[in-house]
Amino acid sequence: MIFNLKINTAKSVTKFKSNSSLIIFCDEKISRKQFDENLTGLGTIASKKLYDKFKSDKISVLSINREEAAPDLIRIVKTKKDDLTVDFFRDYLAGFIESLSADTIENLVISIPEYKDYSDLFDSESYFIQTIIEGIKLGNYDFVKYKSKKEKAGKLDVTVVYTNNSLLNKVLTKTNKLFDSVYFARDLINEPAITLTPAELAKRAKAGLTKVGVNVTVFNKKQLQQKKMGAILAVGSASTNDPCLIIAHYKPKVKAKKKIALVGKGVTYDTGGLSLKPTSGMIDMKVDMAGGAVALSTLRAAAELKLPLEIIAVVPAVENSVSGNSYKPGDIIKTASGKSIYVKDTDAEGRIILADALEYASKQKPDEIIDFATLTGACVVALGEYAAGLFTNYDALADDLYKSGMKTFERVWRLPFWKDFNKQIKSDIADVANLGTRWGGAITAGKFLENFVDENIPWAHLDIAGPACHNDMTNYTKKWETGFGVRLMVDYLESKV
Repeated sequence: MIFNLKINTAKSVTKFKSNSSLIIFCDEKISRKQFDENLTGLGTIASKKLYDKFKSDKISVLSINREEAAPDLIRIVKTKKDDLTVDFFRDYLAGFIESLSADTIENLVISIPEYKDYSDLFDSESYFIQTIIEGIKLGNYDFVKYKSKKEKAGKLDVTVVYTNNSLLNKVLTKTNKLFDSVYFARDLINEPAITLTPAELAKRAKAGLTKVGVNVTVFNKKQLQQKKMGAILAVGSASTNDPCLIIAHYKPKVKAKKKIALVGKGVTYDTGGLSLKPTSGMIDMKVDMAGGAVALSTLRAAAELKLPLEIIAVVPAVENSVSGNSYKPGDIIKTASGKSIYVKDTDAEGRIILADALEYASKQKPDEIIDFATLTGACVVALGEYAAGLFTNYDALADDLYKSGMKTFERVWRLPFWKDFNKQIKSDIADVANLGTRWGGAITAGKFLENFVDENIPWAHLDIAGPACHNDMTNYTKKWETGFGVRLMVDYLESKV
């Protein structure tokens, strides 16, 4: 973390510590009288010049430095109606926290504006507050454990001020628990493949989840053979790091309102296999287990938040490597379901391992299955880095995931999932081929997975290949792999209780 961060709450602040900064959010249409009252209450002389400067189209933040008084710096952030989204406060504060240095500030006060002024954007007052705390937490994330010279984490005390202090404290407690799991996911995804092997992923899953009361089971290579999980075994066959299947199971202490299975692709590194990727295509392939990290971390958050849902996370963990033992284009693989796969491309490996995982999840008889995978470049071509592809035949499931995505700004977009696409993955010598034509590649990948899900269980597939990787969409996604999907899924699960 950038700072040793402490977040406090207050109903109001009248006395400021030295070496401090205050952030105030103000609507662009604020009256001169209200503007002046904000400043005079802080002991700053208000003036028409300052007001006009704030109102100028050229300025989005008015900074007032004070040498002889605390807070040392007042930042008045203009909120423009045309620029506002549910991500505005989260994104701004993430960027601000990251921009700070330990030698410039030790105390930060953030004054949350009244919810009524922004109620058209947020579905509840509590979530409005949550986005502000999330911004602070997201801005404080980094991943520098492998640098030989690391800057010492500074101390930063943040006081969040809101009129409804009891609600503020409740939201802070919840958000801290949620972000234990968001950080858990991001740390896993940012870890290089040289250390995060399939076995290490399983080890960290056990360590991170058992401490919040989750049962974790790991099937090793021998057990995979016994269970005839030929899909996972084939993809992992070339690596000296054996594949495994990670199964996490959370049971609430109260009667569960629903049983949900989360399945996540856990390719800890992907060379493409014998269908070898170029170096430029391999360099970020540590991210290919992001779906697995999301499944495990979502379950972890559900356990910490004590959601009254029974949740199973199933993560096939493999390295798709190259050796004399590599599976090959032209091979036919027998899966645990008994169905066979014709391998047209060994770089379409994620869907192969998910075949065994989805079949296993279906056998647990959940009320619904949701899978997450950095599955196709085709999905990134279609949607960019701004949204995950959503594939399902269940409208209610799609609608609920979409709503949670829009709320959390971890957005999903539903793509066609018509039967017409099935013909692209037909095979004359096996039950299904692992690759279609070049057209609609994200869709045919989802159609492949459909073969291994119990048709009586509502199921959705999320292709997170774009937003899982660092990107320029927001201040908090620019530098590190994002952990996309955890906040989305926790909100989705909360809507079920």
